[in-house]
Amino acid sequence: MPEPLIFQRSSPGRRGYSLPDASTPEVTLDPALQREDLELPEVSEFEVVRHYTRLSQENRAIDTAFYPLGSCTMKYNPKVNEEVASLRGVRRVHPYTPGTEVQGALQVMYDLQSILAQVGGLDAVSLLPAAGAHGELTGMLVIRAHHEHRGDVQRQTVIVADSAHGTNPATAAMAGYTVRTVQSDARGNVDLDALKSLVDHETAGMMLTNPNTLGLFDENIEEVCRIVHDAGGLMYGDGANMNAMTGIATPGDLGFDVLHFNLHKTFSTPHGGGGPGAGPIAVRDFLAPYLPDPVIRAEPTEDGTHYAFDTPKRTIGKVRSLWGNYAVLARAYTYMRHHGADGLRANSVHAVLNANYLGSLLKADYELRYDRPCMHEFVLSGSKQKRHGVRTVDMAKRIMDFGFHPPTIYFPLIVEESMLIEPTESESKQTLDEFAEAMRTIAHEAETAPGRIKSAPNETHLRRLDETTAARRPDLAYVREQRVVQENK
Repeated sequence: MPEPLIFQRSSPGRRGYSLPDASTPEVTLDPALQREDLELPEVSEFEVVRHYTRLSQENRAIDTAFYPLGSCTMKYNPKVNEEVASLRGVRRVHPYTPGTEVQGALQVMYDLQSILAQVGGLDAVSLLPAAGAHGELTGMLVIRAHHEHRGDVQRQTVIVADSAHGTNPATAAMAGYTVRTVQSDARGNVDLDALKSLVDHETAGMMLTNPNTLGLFDENIEEVCRIVHDAGGLMYGDGANMNAMTGIATPGDLGFDVLHFNLHKTFSTPHGGGGPGAGPIAVRDFLAPYLPDPVIRAEPTEDGTHYAFDTPKRTIGKVRSLWGNYAVLARAYTYMRHHGADGLRANSVHAVLNANYLGSLLKADYELRYDRPCMHEFVLSGSKQKRHGVRTVDMAKRIMDFGFHPPTIYFPLIVEESMLIEPTESESKQTLDEFAEAMRTIAHEAETAPGRIKSAPNETHLRRLDETTAARRPDLAYVREQRVVQENK
């Protein structure tokens, strides 16, 4: 790897900063805290700005190109959300400020609780979970607390679909349950006969994503919920795919008792790289007493409405500090208020339309394992291309040469050489046509020039890495002396 340009621009004595004279006395650091071998480039402020700007331009991002990352809903993030998040009353509100001094912030959260309850078709909401997986754990702990309060301590198993997100079985295990996997049928639904054979008096509930990770709405969802409920279990809804059904169908009406939302997916706050996120949960009224502490309540007063923190009667306790990721909550609130009920429904309709259109363009060149109308995403298989020695990972790297981010690959696990593609409602027909043409070109190359795919990416700043070594021995820091020695060899 060549030496970074910022080191090439280094010159002794240049400084990228200027600091005022210190008003506090100088101190000497403990020698154990000092490093003599930390060689940093000496460059001007302008060079530092250019360096990091160049790096940012090498990133793949939703603001630069189509980002069809299935299951993650990488949709357009309206910039008005960022303007709201930068407002002083959002950006600088301190989490320890007394509630009497932040009534505006509490009202935003209270209203958001109400909107999410309506979207989910459920009764009560907690905004505390910091991400979808955290929402899952919170929801499963609420279910556990409910069973224990009723004395149903024998309920120690949770059923998870084989098409589930990997966090579902992990969450159930972390909540102390034994996981049982139910298979999908030939149409991608939960196999009802298999489900009936799994439920019994030990069933605490079932975790299910609907639409599922195959991009399919379960045709028997109400029957699935009835089977679990008849056994005394509860239905947990993984709301990661609400981008397909917001404003069209509500999980509560379908039979779910608990649901988490991914505000950073469905309601468009930027996500990736580990955060920020928010995973509120909505529950039926009989589960509201178990919600984590606190929730926001509204109290009518002579002067209007007063908002305050409230501790649910049988709360599972704290699941995180303080209020939740408030700036993310404010972004999602802005998005929902801007669109309104009709706009949110239109977004879902367009997301489903885009996915079905793109799938129809590609199913002649790739295997479409479940050839039925999909929701917001669909799964292709690279099994045809594998016969020519080209794997899905090769095609994912090749698509970068066309200026697109790769789709999700090798997930869901139940489809061989899978590619999970989600165009979202944000993309135009022109973009989808361009992506489809690139994918068709790759399918043709797999038959006529497989080597071109297997060496990809060919046009990016960095070429193909040794993935095994990168995973086992990640090179996380630039050490100039080692680079020079290696290059001179």
